[in-house]
Amino acid sequence: MQKDKDVAGVRPYDKPAGGWGALRATAKAIAEQMHTVDASRILLRTNQPDGFDCPGCAWPDKKHSSTFQFCENGAKAVTWEATKKRVPPEFFAKHSVSELLSWTDHALEDAGRVTHPMRYNPATDHYEPVEWETAFAEIGAQLRALPDPDMAEFYTSGRASNEAAFLLQIFAREYGTNNFPDCSNMCHEATSVGLAESLGFGKGTVPLEGFEHCDLIISIGHNPGTNHPRMMGTLHEVSRRGVPIIVLNPLRERALERFADPQNPVEMATLGATPIASSYLQLKVGGDAMALKGIMKALLALEDKRGGVLDHAFIAAQTIGFEALAADLRATSWEAIEAASGLSRATLAGVAEAYARANATIVTYGMGVTQHRHGTGNVQQITNLLLMRGNFGKPGAGICPLRGHSNVQGNRTVGITEKPSAELLRGIEQTFGFTPPAGHGHDAVAAMQAILDGRSRALICTGGNLAVALSDPEACAAAMRKLELGVHLTTKLNRSHLLVGRHSYIFPVLGRTESDVQASGEQAVTVEDSMSMVHASRGKLPPASPHLRSEPAVIAGIAKATLPASRLDWDWYVADYDRIRDAIEKVFPAFASYNERIRKPGGFQLPMPPNEFVWNTPAGKAMFRVYQPEATAPAPDVLTLTTLRSHNQYNTTIYDYDDRYRGVFGRRDVVFMNAEDLAARGLKHGSLVDVETAFGSLEPRRLKGFTAIAYNIPRGSIGAYYPEANCLVPLDYIDHQSGTPGYKSVPVRISKAA
Repeated sequence: MQKDKDVAGVRPYDKPAGGWGALRATAKAIAEQMHTVDASRILLRTNQPDGFDCPGCAWPDKKHSSTFQFCENGAKAVTWEATKKRVPPEFFAKHSVSELLSWTDHALEDAGRVTHPMRYNPATDHYEPVEWETAFAEIGAQLRALPDPDMAEFYTSGRASNEAAFLLQIFAREYGTNNFPDCSNMCHEATSVGLAESLGFGKGTVPLEGFEHCDLIISIGHNPGTNHPRMMGTLHEVSRRGVPIIVLNPLRERALERFADPQNPVEMATLGATPIASSYLQLKVGGDAMALKGIMKALLALEDKRGGVLDHAFIAAQTIGFEALAADLRATSWEAIEAASGLSRATLAGVAEAYARANATIVTYGMGVTQHRHGTGNVQQITNLLLMRGNFGKPGAGICPLRGHSNVQGNRTVGITEKPSAELLRGIEQTFGFTPPAGHGHDAVAAMQAILDGRSRALICTGGNLAVALSDPEACAAAMRKLELGVHLTTKLNRSHLLVGRHSYIFPVLGRTESDVQASGEQAVTVEDSMSMVHASRGKLPPASPHLRSEPAVIAGIAKATLPASRLDWDWYVADYDRIRDAIEKVFPAFASYNERIRKPGGFQLPMPPNEFVWNTPAGKAMFRVYQPEATAPAPDVLTLTTLRSHNQYNTTIYDYDDRYRGVFGRRDVVFMNAEDLAARGLKHGSLVDVETAFGSLEPRRLKGFTAIAYNIPRGSIGAYYPEANCLVPLDYIDHQSGTPGYKSVPVRISKAA
């Protein structure tokens, strides 16, 4: 086996997560994107009561007990948005769309902030400046000309505020459609569906203070050091008070091994660190549900042996379906569990024993659980495990899905859903005086398929990089180019903006860091974090350009031009965002006294009904759900691929090409493999390989000429970076319960590169 130093850009990184490495990376991001004085001032306002919400992850804010409330990757997100770099009309005059398509995704976004509204000119292949009102009028005319409102798609990314998302869904529904593809469709839709079926509530049930009371955390399928880094401060505190943290994850992620808190002077001065995982169990990619079944099967055995393990009173009073679950667990063989999970019976029994000893357990999970063909089943097995010991409705217990983007959960709460409930439709009609459509619309995959088939012809995007974020980039690119109308609200340039159709527009909008002044004065927007806390966000930086408009203002401008007989006075709402929040409160009673409550530091928490033993399911109780795995096992030479984000990446935004915690520097064209899997195929560390899908009769998809690197990952499992490996995921390779793409369970074969 060659040594790491023999492979270009691959070398060991033996330091803890956080620590001085995080501070150096933060300083580098500041130096590359901002003036140091401006950066210091703006970073100190991040996640503060009178400041702005970080445009990065959705981890909640602490009680502001420290000087700064940002992390390394949060600093990257802030400086990336507040960059001094600009993309004015002269940039587009110099670079054609065809040329820009040859740029890397990193280079496109690194060019800087878009400063003017732009319209694509197919005759010149350049984007050219356009006046706002002219663009609105053109878009309105094109939307009205569509034969059917359902031929338009309205996409929302997590960067949109509650106010922008609410206005968008009111506009689209008054226009006549429920087509709401959303970034949650690609990440935690399995959570929204799975928890709603099991608990009657599609969100987590753990407030931040719950971590002060738990006596066990089970962490499944997530990498908090990269994807929700402020969580590391919480895990650091939990570990230091002696609480076991059991991790189930295929790769050994540095942040879950040990973490040096940059706000801990002793650790920084001594180069020390705190261990995070008390037990680190490397299950196979895709083995989550069967591992959970193994823990529950072992829990039943403990109950049979000594009693007092299950919470029978809770199960009897609050749940239904336990007998069917228990029968399924007893009928599932340990051989099947071990084969699918990659973990031994003894190991899973050890987790069950630790769980049986704990009085209050939190299970945290991320997209390593949801982005599978059986993602909804994964989520429901976690719920089953918690229900067995009554871990709802008490301090320090519950389920904690880790949403990746800062307001993806809030968008759903204020109505971004393609499947509107009767209550939502009734609230809209009573508030605004029009009857919204009731039929189910399109999620992200269905929207892209409809565009590809010609059934949808218009796409309005509030943020995001849909064609790159979604699976099957070749199909997505072909679909985007077939659009009659494409409109993108954005801060920076990305590849989706360059996949131009007949009429394409780029609209530059205010970022979270920037001051938003409307007719009534300076405005605040609101966002919801992973734990259902809603709070205000107020940017203070001057806008990157005087030509920027806020997202609510742009949405209102398009709506007013599209719906001349609208029941809404769109300008009146945009003049004062309090009026938007008053309307949200009328449609959604949970937002009672909305404006009053967001003016209090920290905001307010939306209800978590399961913690009050309120189960909004058809049966009125929490529901145990049986999971049945796929009947067929893969061929012996087939591996299971999971896609990964690097440490210098946020969703499709790539800050640079280093992934220091995994020891990869200056490149992304790698495949992480177990050394024995390499040797079994006549390969070695550093071999060039081709990755080919193994979908049976379907035409294989290929990723060619990547470098295989030996890594600590279970046999039978491999990893590659997202979105580079998206080409291996067919558009219809989804969890059919939730529509979530199966990015993290792709059957593949590996061979030496041709």
